Amino acid sequence: MIFSHEPFERHSLVLTAGILIVVAIGGLIEIAPLFYLENTIEKVEGMRPYTPLELAGRNIYIREGCYTCHSQMIRPLRDEVERYGHYSLAAESMYDHPFQWGSKRTGPDLARVGGKYSDDWQRRHLIDPREVVPESVMPGYRFLDGTPLRYDDISAQLAANSIVGVPYTDEMIDNAKADLEAQAVEGGEGEEALVGRYPKAMARDYDGRPAEITEMDALVAYLQMLGTLVDFKTYEAEDPANKR
Repeated sequence: MIFSHEPFERHSLVLTAGILIVVAIGGLIEIAPLFYLENTIEKVEGMRPYTPLELAGRNIYIREGCYTCHSQMIRPLRDEVERYGHYSLAAESMYDHPFQWGSKRTGPDLARVGGKYSDDWQRRHLIDPREVVPESVMPGYRFLDGTPLRYDDISAQLAANSIVGVPYTDEMIDNAKADLEAQAVEGGEGEEALVGRYPKAMARDYDGRPAEITEMDALVAYLQMLGTLVDFKTYEAEDPANKR
């Protein structure tokens, strides 16, 4: 044999050195191209930060551990795309801290659940899952319905997200409380300003309780937004050859 692997088998130091060299070469091949890319996430038209009400709903989603049974990442596989819709884009998670990709599905993927069901269906499903899905093993979250949403610190939450890179402007932060209240009531005075700051924001009474803003309002608003920001009828993937 021109090259014998016997030295690597007999001498641990030689084997260790060989492993380090191979790993270093592989790591360099993976890392070097990143220095030539301006951004590793493709810019996608339509993506925006969460509205204050959606952000509050997302916080409740995380608080209740919904991510342990529902993923939010559709893989580019035929069976997944046929069941859930267009595969997930990196840009759709760029403002998530933390992201909700998940690794287990006891329930369906929720990346495209926005608009799939009515607000009333979502509310009933959260209160008593088996009322609308008899085979569901999901626990009920009846307490969300009627529990007042605490949002006195919503401006601080937007400010904290801006520190880690979410592009919330000073205007968005200063008007966070007003925008949250405007989104929970359809046709309110602040709806136009809300949509101006957050395109495609949907303002309405999500929980059927127009007199108060509840945790159900926030969670349903978050769920109804998922997968609705990108128009996949006009979306075209960026050609990697055109990247610099």
